[in-house]
Amino acid sequence: MAAHLFSYIAMRHFGWWEMQYLKKIKKAVLIESILLASLYSIFMMGILKGGGLKEQPQAVEVGSVEEKEYIKWVDFNISYEALCEAYKWDVETYEEAKEDKDTAHVNWIELLAYVGTKHGGEFPSATVREIARTAEKVKTKEATITELARDMEYYAYYLEAYEAVLGGYVGEYEIQKQTEDGKVEWEKRYGLKAFSPIAKGFEYSDYDDFGASRSYGYSRPHLGHDMMGQIGTPVVAVESGYVEAIGWNQYGGWRLGIRSFDGKRYYYYAHLRQNFPYCKELEEGSVVTAGQVIGYMGHTGYSKTENVNNIKVVHLHWGLQLIFDESQKEGNNEIWIDCYNLSRFLYKNRSETAKNEETKEWYRVYDMKDPAVEEFLKDK
Repeated sequence: MAAHLFSYIAMRHFGWWEMQYLKKIKKAVLIESILLASLYSIFMMGILKGGGLKEQPQAVEVGSVEEKEYIKWVDFNISYEALCEAYKWDVETYEEAKEDKDTAHVNWIELLAYVGTKHGGEFPSATVREIARTAEKVKTKEATITELARDMEYYAYYLEAYEAVLGGYVGEYEIQKQTEDGKVEWEKRYGLKAFSPIAKGFEYSDYDDFGASRSYGYSRPHLGHDMMGQIGTPVVAVESGYVEAIGWNQYGGWRLGIRSFDGKRYYYYAHLRQNFPYCKELEEGSVVTAGQVIGYMGHTGYSKTENVNNIKVVHLHWGLQLIFDESQKEGNNEIWIDCYNLSRFLYKNRSETAKNEETKEWYRVYDMKDPAVEEFLKDK
């Protein structure tokens, strides 16, 4: 009836051509109305099925390659204080759990993932107390993290994301120490086995510069962390791994790329010293141990010509790329995280070094045995 009435009014007030134009408008409006109604129905069904609207937590993005799902993005916003608190509970309960059957070991990554899920990946100051309360429940076996996180839709995401960042940082290892009578002996330990990228005794300055603008070559964000210091400052491996890239890059100058053994972390050390950037024995495929001297701070880069100092300020640029699928390694799908709070946290563990006056090389004073290295070499 309405359609016929529309046609009649149109014929009385307009000509035939005008009527045809109005018919097209009517048809377009009708189609749009149907589409909007359909979308609204789908939206309401989603609400009824999910029990209400849910806020999407920060940085939850998953992609797929040939039906294989993988994480596409991570915002690593764990505060320095939260890292320290979770780490403290992990280390303190590790030995306690061995000696007391009523005590459970608290895994720091699971703890951070649980609290991170509750706050959408953010860690305001109050979360430090929340970490402590949750850790106490786990320690006393009142509840496990798995039980606490049972109904959390995004816990698995945050656990995988934080495991990718921190997975090689804490565990068992052996390290040399000097005894009172001056001898050096091996000591078994559990704790932080990752190191600050700057050797002990060498000062530096830094601030959170992740995402700052860079203009050389093209406009882009700064995807790493700069630590300003003196030319020749020994740079050490943050984590054990193998050299995946070594040589000149016009943006990074003399640079090193080291991959963790599990393949999830790629460490990028750039702007190394002119003429003498690396330890001499390093080459592609070399295995390095956390805390080992790998190169020297400089200011090379911003040039297609090798061995040029075009960076104004002497500094180490170190970056951490996460790799959930090899398609992310290079290109538009790269995931680089903010390393500022990690750098602060890793200051807890700085490798002591000494200089060989004959070779002019720096080396670590106290060697370390990392089970991850031994496992990798055994399977090689």
